[in-house]
Amino acid sequence: MKIRIEIDENIAEEEVVIRCRGLTEQVSAVQRAISDEVNGSEKFPFYKGNTEFYLVLDEILFFETDENGISAHTRDEIYQTHYKLYELEDLLPGFFMRISKSAILNTNHIYSINRNLTASSVVAFYGTHKQVYVSRYYYKPLIKKLEEKRLHYAK
Repeated sequence: MKIRIEIDENIAEEEVVIRCRGLTEQVSAVQRAISDEVNGSEKFPFYKGNTEFYLVLDEILFFETDENGISAHTRDEIYQTHYKLYELEDLLPGFFMRISKSAILNTNHIYSINRNLTASSVVAFYGTHKQVYVSRYYYKPLIKKLEEKRLHYAK
């Protein structure tokens, strides 16, 4: 695979073009990596009372439903979002993943997973006491995604 960067100071908006013979797994991985990098640094609106905050998506540990709607958890704060979980699944970059009917997780911040064979497993995060539960249905896909990330970064 050949990679080339062309610098043009006259363009209005940066664009990444992938030219290929066909859509291979390697090309798809490059596309996902670029997309995750661009979308992960994108700012998203979140709310606390009457105040609107703009946070980088990678600051979010997880989203979960609660009595107030959808909460977005960072290490230290909890914000609200006006999106539904199914809408967030479509909008969020690939390092986010649905882990239960009521939660979406940022796989970049997982510190540990305490597996429970008969009930939900518990995910802990770096630098915070916050935890989120992974249902049994989503446990294997989560482990598979983490393994794919590990293998990708090991190359």
